[in-house]
Amino acid sequence: MSTAELSIIDEVESALRTGSAEKGLATARRVTDLFLSSAGNFSDEQIALFDDVLERLIDTIELRAIADMGARVALAEISAQLAPIAQAPPSVIRRLASNDEIRIAGPVLQESARLDDGELVKIASSKGEPHLLAVAGRWWLKEIVTDALLARRYPSVSRRLAANPGARVSGKGFAVIVGQAESDPELAVSVGVRVDLPSDLRRQLLRSATDAVRTRLLSRAPPHLFEEIQTAIAAVTIGVEREMSGVRDFEGAKRAIANLKATGQLTEATLLGFAKQRRYEEAVAALAALSGSTIEVIRPLMQSLREDGLLVPCKAAQLSWETTAAVLESRFATGAMKPADIARAQSNYARMTPENARRTLRFWQVRAS
Repeated sequence: MSTAELSIIDEVESALRTGSAEKGLATARRVTDLFLSSAGNFSDEQIALFDDVLERLIDTIELRAIADMGARVALAEISAQLAPIAQAPPSVIRRLASNDEIRIAGPVLQESARLDDGELVKIASSKGEPHLLAVAGRWWLKEIVTDALLARRYPSVSRRLAANPGARVSGKGFAVIVGQAESDPELAVSVGVRVDLPSDLRRQLLRSATDAVRTRLLSRAPPHLFEEIQTAIAAVTIGVEREMSGVRDFEGAKRAIANLKATGQLTEATLLGFAKQRRYEEAVAALAALSGSTIEVIRPLMQSLREDGLLVPCKAAQLSWETTAAVLESRFATGAMKPADIARAQSNYARMTPENARRTLRFWQVRAS
């Protein structure tokens, strides 16, 4: 241990013995400065020593901070200095993070890598809105943390999470945000252009959105989302809804298709009839059987606002374009695809080979199992 470190330890012991608030503050600043000067070079044992020393000093400062602005400022400075340091003393970071004063807790809540998911969830579950806002601004958040943040239902926290590309959000979490977005145009735009927003929730969002919000969504949509949002807006505007929007039971359809297959009656013509009649469950089950796939693989393709994925099982089953077009149309409860979309799909279908389609379908099947 260096002479400087020994000197600091002696100073800490003196400050703790005398109980001098001024001396405690000055010593805490000196200890922090010493740590920051060589933070990347300390061993785990030396970091633990700093952790113990600083925590003891902060304990005395916190008592004074209740009534002393200077003490609160000093703790806020220490928090800001330690927050970006990957090797920061962990106990000190946790103590600062749990402080009720947001100026003290904020820097480490926003930035410190020393706080793990469990600690962030604890903060999200127990502290107030300012602390949750600080956590929501972290550059990377897992779903377990964002779920805890969104469970508190603060609109400001939802807005910050929606605008944070490093925040992973679960389906349950997105449902909370979309529900709040019905009365919050800013939130609607922020969450509506997120790439990871599930398509069914994007459609739900667009159904309740004003024309002004829909226009803003289109203006801010990244290139790879523009078409999906535009198509969804068009569908909502003309009252067209996807057949998949409701909860569906495929068990009856599976049994019916299995019986048709067993008796040799499951053909392309059968599928064409289901598709033209918009018998959604039967069409999904029949396409799954004819392509050698499963409902679990086909249903998401039917739910997608894009048609290119659904072309794969159709080509794997070597369906004619007439039947394939009918399957594409059966995704809608009413209405029809735009001629330009049909023409593009037909061109893509013509270029696709059955071998490549079957290979892709097998990959999807393995991934879904």
